[in-house]
Amino acid sequence: MDKVRVRFAPSPTGPLHMGGVRTALYNYLFAKKHNGDFLLRLEDTDQTRLVPGAEQYILDALSWCKINIDEGLGHGGDLGPYKQSDRKPMYRQYADILLEKGHAYYAFDTAEELDEMRQRMKNAGVPSPQYNSVVRDSMQNSISLSADEVKQRLDRGDSYVIRIKMPRNEEVKINDTIRGWVVVNTNNLDDKVLFKSDGMPTYHLANVVDDHLMKISHVIRGEEWLPSAPLHVLLYRFFDWECPAFAHLPLILKPDGNGKLSKRDGDRLGFPVFPTEWTNPETNEVSSGYREEGYFPEAFTNMLAFLGWNPGTAQEIFSMDELVESFSLQRVGKAGAKFDFDKTKWFNQQYLRSKSGDELAELIHSKIPKSKDADGVFLAKVCELMKERATFVEDIWESSQLFFDSPTEYDEKTHRKKWKEHTPDILKKVTELFGGMSDFSAENVEKEFKSLLEENEWGLGMVLPTFRLAVTGKGMGPSMFKISELLGKDEVVERIETAIQKLS
Repeated sequence: MDKVRVRFAPSPTGPLHMGGVRTALYNYLFAKKHNGDFLLRLEDTDQTRLVPGAEQYILDALSWCKINIDEGLGHGGDLGPYKQSDRKPMYRQYADILLEKGHAYYAFDTAEELDEMRQRMKNAGVPSPQYNSVVRDSMQNSISLSADEVKQRLDRGDSYVIRIKMPRNEEVKINDTIRGWVVVNTNNLDDKVLFKSDGMPTYHLANVVDDHLMKISHVIRGEEWLPSAPLHVLLYRFFDWECPAFAHLPLILKPDGNGKLSKRDGDRLGFPVFPTEWTNPETNEVSSGYREEGYFPEAFTNMLAFLGWNPGTAQEIFSMDELVESFSLQRVGKAGAKFDFDKTKWFNQQYLRSKSGDELAELIHSKIPKSKDADGVFLAKVCELMKERATFVEDIWESSQLFFDSPTEYDEKTHRKKWKEHTPDILKKVTELFGGMSDFSAENVEKEFKSLLEENEWGLGMVLPTFRLAVTGKGMGPSMFKISELLGKDEVVERIETAIQKLS
């Protein structure tokens, strides 16, 4: 195949887990790296598991993550429809091709007969009973039954499925881009159902047919699909189609590395596992999302990129364009990647710090009550000063109250440890100093303040904490000299005088 074409093909059975978003991201990065196309296809062959709202959720989540779709669901294209349920009429012909070639067969077994077969095998000591080449001759199918009986059953409308006829004792070889050669003997594979009694194909048939018809060149998916890969490779061979390249991505593991990351783990440990908020349509239970928790989409996708891939350099902060430039499947590991929520917060912190005061002021403006509405230039300066200690935009606003209101409470620990008998006299001298200053820039405030300390042989630790306490009410924070410049001379002096009265 000349052009790289990849697809993300989720099932609308609930919200999109962050593992699914990572699969979409890796497909997208690979496609863009090779000037290819990224397709979105909905695999909804199992109609019993569909969840209302899940389809729209997938589209919205990918949009928020800035994983842009070239072709597919909601975006059009020449090889649609891109929802398998809308493609239902086309699959039967491919099941018939396999029947004609002798690679598939009708199976008329009832649920009771299948249960009996499994029980017989368990009684015989088989731990995982399968419908395979060993048992198919003893079941109700077009291999064990005469041609006349098969025709009779079909004519009278008996319920049936179509199963693949798995060859006996044959080695299926797959050269996985991430894992290298994977070899599986067909004796370990069962005769999977390809076409169901309700007239819908199973995932296996629909997936292979759609990938072929949509000209998919590379199938990049989670490692949970690795056991199905031999079956898919055989289907390509049985149809005489060119097989795409396969790459099976490692699992995203719990923070302790013990097993696959689940929603339950997120609930237990206090972090989201979905990109955006999800409301269960049946129970109305709300599951948190990274968007609603205050994460930047760029930070979320940057974090996801590193769950299984590394660039081979020390760089960790990547724009989407830089990820495209650096990404390769060869640098995706085989082992599962442990999720680290603290690292996720660190990524958001880095993106927040990289934004200008003006950008942050725009983001924060909607959070400010009208009664405290601030001048845009002033707010931008506040954001620039406070962003170094923030992880989320919300943090900036919460920590910026000191710029809008004088303190009504004072940090008790700092007061107890630092406020001494001589503190009021020292702070009065500070107010006298500040009152006579014409240049109240941060640089000049710092210079004059330190000169005052030097003249009186006061240590910084004796005066600065109580200065901070008086002006902000807090025991720690960013530069007091920058805070002073922003508040202005009159406000700083007034706050110190108020604190002397309240705390002495």
